[in-house]
Amino acid sequence: MTIRTVLGAAAAATLVLSACGAPAAQESDSPRVIAAFYPLEWASSQVLDGHGSVTSLTMPGSEAHDLELTPKQIASLADADLVVYLKGFQPAVDQAIEQSGAEHVFDVSTVVDLQPPAEGHTHDHADDEGHSEDDGHDHGEEDGHDHDHGDFDPHFWQDPERMQTLVTALGDRLAEVDPANKADFTANAAAAVTELTTLDEEFTQGLAQCERSEFITTHAAFNYLAERYGLTEIGISGINPDDEPSPARIAEIHAEAKAHSVTTIFFETLTSNAVAKAIAGDLGLKTAVLDPLEGVTKNSPGQDYPSIMRANLEALRSANGCS
Repeated sequence: MTIRTVLGAAAAATLVLSACGAPAAQESDSPRVIAAFYPLEWASSQVLDGHGSVTSLTMPGSEAHDLELTPKQIASLADADLVVYLKGFQPAVDQAIEQSGAEHVFDVSTVVDLQPPAEGHTHDHADDEGHSEDDGHDHGEEDGHDHDHGDFDPHFWQDPERMQTLVTALGDRLAEVDPANKADFTANAAAAVTELTTLDEEFTQGLAQCERSEFITTHAAFNYLAERYGLTEIGISGINPDDEPSPARIAEIHAEAKAHSVTTIFFETLTSNAVAKAIAGDLGLKTAVLDPLEGVTKNSPGQDYPSIMRANLEALRSANGCS
């Protein structure tokens, strides 16, 4: 069934204009915002702060990368006062926006500085596992790292400074949607920036003096965080958490862990921990959660963006021997 067919069926059924499973929006002049996934939902809710409603297209417990939309969700886009999304991250959202005729959309990549995927950490392994310096980690599709997000790494929300840019821009966009509450939106955005600045300072101080700077994750979702705070992420898989590492890649991870005296293999709450546990078992290492914040569930190490980020900070400090 095509998206056009779904739209026609949704309109005929007069579906509720809210995300599937979320409460129906009340009739009101307040802005109705639809956010594509959790960090955008959090940022939108901070700026609105009671002046409107926010629903997320990515339901709790769902993996954001491979989102599939329901007829209700697709139908809701055209009538939203603002759709906040990241073009190129979730193809289903991009296609639905284009074919639904939604006019009030905000692609956050137009304001947030996005970077290409990290090429991967390289290390001269000639003395430990027989690898050489030119045997880096940028193996592309041959190791199952078929990055499907174009030329950028989408995980910008791991950098609180980039999130400051987002909430400031959201304040401006919501002021255009609802000029009567412009002053509140501006003030709310400023308050969120203050909170994010504090978070950034905590990371800067907390990761300033560590025994090691490298950390290993199952999913390469933390390069923005690593770059900002002087760390090096070593991803077992690539940008897409569904990528399966090859035996050669796993051997490289073994070598990296030994070369950098890594203590912990990090896994996530929304995907399988099998690979992390297998590698950690082989090497006698610990496993722990490092949450990419693509969705919040009862198993998340916090209740919202700031608390989960702080839980990630403590996990990194423990694993990397930070004082």
